[in-house]
Amino acid sequence: MTVSQHPVSPTDPRTVSELAEAVQGGLPRTIADLSSLVRIPSVSWDAYDPSHVAASADAVAELVRSTGLFDEVRVSSAPIGGSGTTGQPAVLARRAAREGKPTVLLYAHHDVQPQGDDADWETPPFEPTLKGDRLYGRGASDDKAGVMTHVAALRAVHEVLGDDLGVGVALFIEGEEEFGSRSFADFLRQHHDDLEADVIVVADSDNWSTTVPAITVGLRGNVTFRLTVRTLAHASHSGMLGGAVPDAMMAMVRLLGTLHDEVGSVAVAGLESRDAEHPEQTEETLREESGLLDGVAPIGTGPLLSRVWSQPSITVTGIDAPSVANASNTLLPEVSVRVSARIAPGQTADSAYEALEAHVLGHAPFGAHVEITDVDKGDPFLVDTTGWAIADATVAMTEGWGEAPLQTGIGGSIPFIADLVRTFPAAQILVTGVEDPDTRAHSPNESQHLGVLHRAVLSEAILLARLDARG
Repeated sequence: MTVSQHPVSPTDPRTVSELAEAVQGGLPRTIADLSSLVRIPSVSWDAYDPSHVAASADAVAELVRSTGLFDEVRVSSAPIGGSGTTGQPAVLARRAAREGKPTVLLYAHHDVQPQGDDADWETPPFEPTLKGDRLYGRGASDDKAGVMTHVAALRAVHEVLGDDLGVGVALFIEGEEEFGSRSFADFLRQHHDDLEADVIVVADSDNWSTTVPAITVGLRGNVTFRLTVRTLAHASHSGMLGGAVPDAMMAMVRLLGTLHDEVGSVAVAGLESRDAEHPEQTEETLREESGLLDGVAPIGTGPLLSRVWSQPSITVTGIDAPSVANASNTLLPEVSVRVSARIAPGQTADSAYEALEAHVLGHAPFGAHVEITDVDKGDPFLVDTTGWAIADATVAMTEGWGEAPLQTGIGGSIPFIADLVRTFPAAQILVTGVEDPDTRAHSPNESQHLGVLHRAVLSEAILLARLDARG
């Protein structure tokens, strides 16, 4: 990846100072507003109450109105392809550019992952709890802190630069990112003119540490699907027939075992890796950040960060089978699992799915019947790092954090970025965020480091001021 060669100069020191004062002064309000959002259990999955996502959208819309920058703020939904269903509500706003200034689209999402088992949380998942310099709660970081980064930065910019702000601002706060952004492409088509921009800031990624920022320039893609294995027409007594006929669990375990080799590397022909340079990470750091238990070895081969950023991975994230408490002495006729594969940059999700499908169908043990359903796919993405926007963002983050950002990859996926690129091919993409290695997004005890939030807000405010200074 090539670092931008666009000449850049520091931001006007007076502007930086005034923005820093405004951000600092607004921080208590920012944290209070973030806490209010965390209290709304806006899980966007089908099995959850959609009224909470609607309430979250309304709350975000009010926060966007509080910036005083937009003539109109709307809550809007789009259809999901030809399914006959409608996606979860998103918040949309736009302020037109003036005097030839560029327009920036600010993206985040207000929906959250399910909290899982409440017993795994040290604090109530939807009751924001401040412990030290971290605010705990589901969505406190991913991505309601991203929402508040945009809101607080816009408040600060309005306070310092006033109503004469020339940079155009579009805002898109999605409501179903955690459920696959299924209406995203339709939403872009439906609101193309409202969302069109020169620069797109996606505030949904992480930082190198709580003191060193990062700009994400590489993201893995994803393929997820439901895998069902059937071996019997009906359940049978395990004592009467066990040892003569295969049960579905036995077949599923053997099939899943073929997905990895002896050291835990993916063993699916056709899944590709990307050759790239990676910063060095020690096994000690990996153990600390992941919670890897004593005696448990890391998996895979190659530099540690290459395994996360540039190699494929396969994880079984759920299983439908009787619980241990409800288990009977029965041969199961059918078992289903949810498979989540991450795809290295450079390979399309379509080709990765073809490889996974061929492997699964070709490795069914004992002639078991195998079915793949509920498929979701998202392409990997590599950011073009040669544009002027990433140069401006680098300066802004250096001034906001006091440390220059690293250009990093992440193991996670943001599939809708490919949709943004297809819809707005001339736009420059910046992937930023408010997470850090201890955030535990998607996991119990998710939290937001408030120092990171503070610096992220200031950096985005400085970036907006720099864009406003452009002709």
